[in-house]
Amino acid sequence: MGVTVESCNPGNLALVAPLDINHNHLGTAFGGSLGAIATLAGYTLLWVRLAERDSHIVIRDSRIRYNHPVTGPIRALCLEPGEQTFATFMKCFREKGKARIRLRVVISENGRACVEFEGEFVAIA
Repeated sequence: MGVTVESCNPGNLALVAPLDINHNHLGTAFGGSLGAIATLAGYTLLWVRLAERDSHIVIRDSRIRYNHPVTGPIRALCLEPGEQTFATFMKCFREKGKARIRLRVVISENGRACVEFEGEFVAIA
């Protein structure tokens, strides 16, 4: 898939992948690649935030909308849901050894949200 980390900052994470190895028969991004990269962006953001803790991360549920074809390099941006939401997640993780959080990922091109992904991830100590 050729996925690389473009940026990893407090509050967001961006992954990129080339179109040339992730395209379908129409020359646009393959839906399976888009879904996998979006899932990986959410997983990676959570993995980075939990790096100091001994935890396992799994995806529990997800929903994806394919609004427009992606015709160039794939860029998946995961934004943290907000510091209060993340603080609640971490409190639950510390107290119960398990917590869940919903993360949103957008794959945009030319200012348009081509793909919108929302997934519920679970961290287990």
